[in-house]
Formats: sequence, C-alpha cells, structure tokens
Amino acid sequence: MDLTNAKDIKELLLTNDLFAKKNFGQNFLINRSVLDKIVETAEIKKTDTVVEVGPGLGVLTQELINAADKVITVELDRTLIPYLENTFKEAENLTIVQQDALKFDPPENYKVVANIPYYITSPLISHFLQHKNRPESLTLLVQEEVGQKLCILEPDMTILSLQTALFGKARFIKKVSAGSFYPAPNVNSAIINIQTYKPTDKEYTTGEIAKKALDLAKKAFSQRRKKISNTIPDSKEKCLQLGISIDRRPETLSAAEWKSLVS
Repeated sequence: MDLTNAKDIKELLLTNDLFAKKNFGQNFLINRSVLDKIVETAEIKKTDTVVEVGPGLGVLTQELINAADKVITVELDRTLIPYLENTFKEAENLTIVQQDALKFDPPENYKVVANIPYYITSPLISHFLQHKNRPESLTLLVQEEVGQKLCILEPDMTILSLQTALFGKARFIKKVSAGSFYPAPNVNSAIINIQTYKPTDKEYTTGEIAKKALDLAKKAFSQRRKKISNTIPDSKEKCLQLGISIDRRPETLSAAEWKSLVS
C-alpha cells in the first residue's frame, strides 16, 4: 500500500474504520517529493534520535525509522494507536507515545521532524524551544503564512519570529500546495527548518534570558504601532544606555537588542 496515494489512503481508512479528524488537524501528506524534501532538510544521521509529532498514518514515520537510530512518535488521537502499533510492529527503533505533544517531555539530544497540526504550531514550537532539553533542530511542515512569519526578522519582527530568533535560525525551505494532502486543507503549507544555537555559538542565550526578553517584547508588541517609549516606559533608561532609540517600534528591534534590554 502506497501512503502517498490518495486512493490507497481512502481504502486504508475505510478498512481500519478510521477517518481524518478536523479537530486534530489531520491532513495526510501524499506528495512523495515533499516527503523526501522534509527528510533531506532534517539531515538525519544513523546516530540521531528523532521526535515526530502527529504521525497520522505513518508516511513520514516510515522514512524516519529508516533514517534514524531511534524514533519517538507522539500521537494524541487514541484511535490511531492500534493501527500504528500494528503497522510498525517490526520496527524495533520506534516508540509510540499516546500523549498531547504540548505535555511531552523530550529526551536529550534529538531532532524534531513532523507534519504538525496547524492549530498547535505556535505553542508547539514554543514548547520545544523553551524546554530545558532543546532539540538540535526542528524541521516542520506548517501553514505557509506561519512559515513566512517565523522567518521574518527586523524591521518586521513578530513575537513568533523573535522567539525563534532567540533560540535559533529559521529558514523557509519550500512552499507546499494544498493538493499535497488528503484531505486537502484550505491553505498552502511550507517546510521550515530551525537550527537551534549551541552553547558555543555567540547567539546562544539561556532560557531565563530568552523568557525575560519575550515577556518584555510581548508588552511592547501588545501595541506594536506605538513607540517603545510608550509601551515599555520602564526600559527607557536601559535603551538610552544601550543606544537604542526609544522612538523605535518593537518590530524594528533585533533579537540581540531584546536580549541586551534584559541582560
């Protein structure tokens, strides 16, 4: 059975009394070239541990099993667990976890590779980037608009792109058409990659500093069209000390500048 073929997927769902659930954001990838591009972008080695979120019917899971040393796949939908356990019963390097990914406690030294439900994109990225065990990288299939926002830096920064920039470097890899999924979503998608900073990188920051920077930025972004002199008045003196004009708007500040304001 070819899990990149819509006809085969329909038959599989019918045979196993399953269906794509909108409330879980289930859109199954059926484009082989996109699947290959995800795996290529993730640069998975035979020594890697990979965390996958939302395996669905397992089309990406199979590729990860073949490429990595160990795969942990986290699925919220209980009805998919028996199917996944039966489908991958021969895969000794796969662990299937039935859990909300936002509550999942990841191991040390791992990569995240996933076609994630659109509705949890922002909290999921936050969960992994702010966890004490940050991943080496995240390679994700997300909504195209969100993927673009993730990669935008100053002078058009958003809270989502700032958070990403505090922890790593985001790249927009490839646009993915809605027709690459079954059922097709109402919007296009995109492959994005985030390489997190290592402690030896000059851009690296601690979770504590990043959280303080984000908290301060959220105050400023709550009224993003106003000058930072009006939105974060308590930081005026620090801005002057650092040579940051208080007449600037929050989206024009870089991740380094936000860090400097709380360091």
